[in-house]
Amino acid sequence: MSMIRDLRAAVRPSLRPVQHKSSAPYSSYDPTRDPSASSAVVDCAVYRDGRRLKDSPARSCLTPREAMRQVREGGGFVWIGLHEPTEAEFAGIAAEFGLHPLAVEDAVHAHQRPKLERYDDTLFTVFKTIHYVEHAELTATSEVVETGEVMCFTGRDFVITVRHGGQGSLRNLRHRLQDEPELLAKGPSAVLHAIADHVVDGYIAVADAVEVDIDQIEIDVFSPPAKGSTRGADTGRIYQLKREVLEFKRAVTPLLRPMQLLSERPMRLVDPDIQKYFRDVADHLARVQEQVVGFDELLNSILQANLAQATVAQNEDMRKITSWAAIVAVPTAVCGVYGMNFDHMPELHWKYGYPMVLTGIVAVCFTIHRMLKRNGWL
Repeated sequence: MSMIRDLRAAVRPSLRPVQHKSSAPYSSYDPTRDPSASSAVVDCAVYRDGRRLKDSPARSCLTPREAMRQVREGGGFVWIGLHEPTEAEFAGIAAEFGLHPLAVEDAVHAHQRPKLERYDDTLFTVFKTIHYVEHAELTATSEVVETGEVMCFTGRDFVITVRHGGQGSLRNLRHRLQDEPELLAKGPSAVLHAIADHVVDGYIAVADAVEVDIDQIEIDVFSPPAKGSTRGADTGRIYQLKREVLEFKRAVTPLLRPMQLLSERPMRLVDPDIQKYFRDVADHLARVQEQVVGFDELLNSILQANLAQATVAQNEDMRKITSWAAIVAVPTAVCGVYGMNFDHMPELHWKYGYPMVLTGIVAVCFTIHRMLKRNGWL
């Protein structure tokens, strides 16, 4: 452990900018300080033979150091849950469990793409959580999906989960797992699978909700427009929904390969019995990924169709304007000729000349109107 700390102290300055005094690097970690003093610790418990050991009666949960001491003395594993820890808050836990500085940096600062990395005897997994935002009506500014992140450090005798964002709480998941001791008895990899399954189940629910929004957009675009409405008003809604689907796609697509690796490649930190369950997660994720890609392509088609409809509507308007311009050109030309006030003009002094000219104008305009109407221009 001392060699790891020395190595971490040597490489740490090259990984990060100069730290503030409140963000002490791991090499200066005080072993007498309790790493659980952080307010970021949501829950910390020891699980032995699939059952949670009783917490200290004076506190709502064990401290990480107490939990690790119990694991080293009697076996089992510890599961620590944190919510948006700062670098200083996470420093003690990172030093206690020997977490790699690169993985710790990713966990603290978040905004990572889904991935699976191995550092010595620790697996570092990043999940993007997706939450569907309920809305009465989809508008050009509606937020459809809200994203968060869950990072998971999985070792031989510990699981550390770091959550970012207001969604994706693992409290209910922890309680559900505690009701299945035979599954928890498989060790930390059972928790990793449960988190992956929980995240992917959330994807499935969001995909179903987004599909309803897309169906509504499709109906609005291809149904006959209401009187006085314009189809161009739908373009902003389609574009906004497409942006939200792309956000969804960025969460789902990169996670597929890590889940396939966990289900196909034997790993020392993953129980063989649990590995079989990762295949089911990978299958569900593949189905969601196909759905999201389909949503993206469908929205492209809907957007192109909407733009085509707008173009056709503009062409129809131009045809109507051109038709009426052709009709109005007849009286304009005749009136322009007679407005030149020459003395010798046809029928100028005939008492029926004025009615005859008006009748001729009306007849020609009526004929042009009938021809344009028959050709679909009016």
